[in-house]
Amino acid sequence: MKVTVVGAGAVGATCADNIARKELCTELVLLDIKEGVAEGKAIDMMQTATLLGFDTKIVGCTNDYTKTAGTDVAVITSGIPRKPGMTREELIGINAGIVKTVTQNILQHSPNAIIIVISNPMDTMTYLALKSSGLPKNRIIGMGGILDSSRFKYYLSTAMGCTATDLQAVVVGGHGDTTMIPLARLATYQGTPVANYLDAEAVKKVVADTMVGGATLTGLLGTSAWYAPGAAGAALVESIVRDEKKLYPCCVYLDGEYGQKDICIGVPVVIGRNGWEKIIDYKLNDEEQALFNKSADAVRNMNSVLDTLSV
Repeated sequence: MKVTVVGAGAVGATCADNIARKELCTELVLLDIKEGVAEGKAIDMMQTATLLGFDTKIVGCTNDYTKTAGTDVAVITSGIPRKPGMTREELIGINAGIVKTVTQNILQHSPNAIIIVISNPMDTMTYLALKSSGLPKNRIIGMGGILDSSRFKYYLSTAMGCTATDLQAVVVGGHGDTTMIPLARLATYQGTPVANYLDAEAVKKVVADTMVGGATLTGLLGTSAWYAPGAAGAALVESIVRDEKKLYPCCVYLDGEYGQKDICIGVPVVIGRNGWEKIIDYKLNDEEQALFNKSADAVRNMNSVLDTLSV
């Protein structure tokens, strides 16, 4: 089994580190466009192998896609974060070119690879990767909902004073501060509704905190988060390579599901060796469906910028 992570920045390197520690593949390729960065981080990680007890071989390379040949799963983290004063069109314009080029280069050497997209804006980049590659829809997956759901469970656990691993809570919709939808109605604590433990105001605050979870960390750190995004990407890789059939909220292509078509957006899907294998219908109520439709409209509006670009 071979996995490639494109982009050796904080998120990509953290994702690669998690993959190596869990021994999800025999060979892990870390690729970056900046000379020496991927090589240096790969060596640094390899020097932890005897300390952490893993046997995964990690190879770093500078923009050499021949090293990625035979990849089973490729994780795309490359791109730039949005900077102060930068318009969404500028961000999409830069990252769209990067994501499209990376996808083409990966598939040139590994035509059977499953592609995981972490680059932002994630819903739009997932849609671009699908449309530009011509791959079957099940082989292109955007990671965002896994991360957002993990943040949802963190805020719930803090409010309830319990461990997050005892909670089930899911975020659907777009991967953005105003487009994600934490499904508080369906959140449970060991099978019982969290509404049994938190009043309406407390739940409302948890939802609000979840929606600005990424922005909160950016404000504290001065840059985007990387530990949780990297771990979320690795968790998705794990469900694929180990054929775990885990149910994760991921950004995938809809063709009528949840009332939407021709869009990539977060919904619950079963993840296995073939990529995403089945969309699960959570039977949203009228209020939740209205929020989902609004989120889809916002994602489509973002996608429309692609039509103005020469990528």
